[in-house]
Amino acid sequence: MEMASARSRPAARARQMSDQIVLWAACVLLSALSLLLLLVSVSSGFGAARLTGEINVLVRTTTTTTTTSDAVDDVVVAVEQCGVDDGDDGDHMLVDGEWVRDDERRPLYEPQRCPFVDEGFRCRENGRPDGAFAKWRWQPRHCTLPRFDAKNLLEKLRNRRLVFVGDSIGRNQWESMLCMLATAVSGDGDKAASIYEEHGSPITKHKGALSFRFRDNNCTVEHYRSPYLVRRGRPPRRAPKRAEVRSTLQLDAMDARAHHWKDADVVVFNTGHWWSHERLQQLHCYFQVGKKLRLDMSIEAAYQRAMSTLTSWVHLEVNPHKSLVIFRTYSPAHTRASNSGSCAKETTPELNSSRISIHRWPGMVNPAFEPSRSGTSAAKLHLLNVTLMAAQRRDGHPSVYNVAAASRLPAAARQRADCSHWCLPGVPDAWNELLYAIILKRFS
Repeated sequence: MEMASARSRPAARARQMSDQIVLWAACVLLSALSLLLLLVSVSSGFGAARLTGEINVLVRTTTTTTTTSDAVDDVVVAVEQCGVDDGDDGDHMLVDGEWVRDDERRPLYEPQRCPFVDEGFRCRENGRPDGAFAKWRWQPRHCTLPRFDAKNLLEKLRNRRLVFVGDSIGRNQWESMLCMLATAVSGDGDKAASIYEEHGSPITKHKGALSFRFRDNNCTVEHYRSPYLVRRGRPPRRAPKRAEVRSTLQLDAMDARAHHWKDADVVVFNTGHWWSHERLQQLHCYFQVGKKLRLDMSIEAAYQRAMSTLTSWVHLEVNPHKSLVIFRTYSPAHTRASNSGSCAKETTPELNSSRISIHRWPGMVNPAFEPSRSGTSAAKLHLLNVTLMAAQRRDGHPSVYNVAAASRLPAAARQRADCSHWCLPGVPDAWNELLYAIILKRFS
């Protein structure tokens, strides 16, 4: 009996081990099936995200799980801060948004207390009866725009240079930035001593450069007038007389003062409004590449050639470890040929961006900047595309309120509406808030 019992023990152990193996295999199979179902569910969710255009939001957000008092998991979504980093699409995230009315935080400064605003941009002081144009702020959809802090920006700019280069729309933005920064300096008397033009020049429609120094932070905010960014000079000696060429745009050469900009810590370029048949014909100005006149070159082709020159200059001349270089795109004019005062009666933005056709400004909207040929060692030209957001703001122009006492002008004079520049405070303030976000991320 003892021998029979001994012989049965190994068989029992074998049956027990076999049962355990079967149970373990069943558990593995159930786990694999559960994991497969989970993967299918997640894959289906991301597929739907791609179809609905929400994939950027999913990629750009981070999630953390917290437990409520009812023991229910609540997902908190933290949207990343707006700005531009190398290798991402931060440029797009900044300008993909909407205009939002904000009566509490707008305007960002009082124009009558800011001495840096050109007379032509002082719309309220020039008789404009409504002030809603200064009550709108830009709100990106997929990132959080930091609230503008003039003291913080001045600290970031300590011992640095912020330079704007371009046409009078660039001067518009530059004056806006001066006013925004000046809010950090208390007292009108202190401002006169703490913020001054280095050469004693007054703000006006200038042909050279203006540089305002913020004494306590030892930083400058400068504007260089360069409507085309490339060099404008005398025509070649053998220029055809029939064309009456008085000047040329040398599309393969930067403005002669470019050496003043290349060492700046932040450079903001803009151009566009002077690239028109009417303006070039008025100046008797033609295009030139090398020593050869290009009388048959289209404006679109010439503009793109100039943008290639700009990007090559940035790649070759700018120190990527020191300078942040930004190109702010074309700011649309809203003049219609059928109505000389087309922006005069506008008081609200066009909030439905689908009604805006940016194809009205071909060639100026999305310039194709060439990538660096030297790899990551070259400076990058960041694109701040404000064209669509500006196109929505027909209400933001000075219109007939571009000179003092405009309301008392005769009717004929009132028809000369300025639908190109912007009232201050106004639309350029929003551009500078976007610029602030980029600077914070770069110099953090």
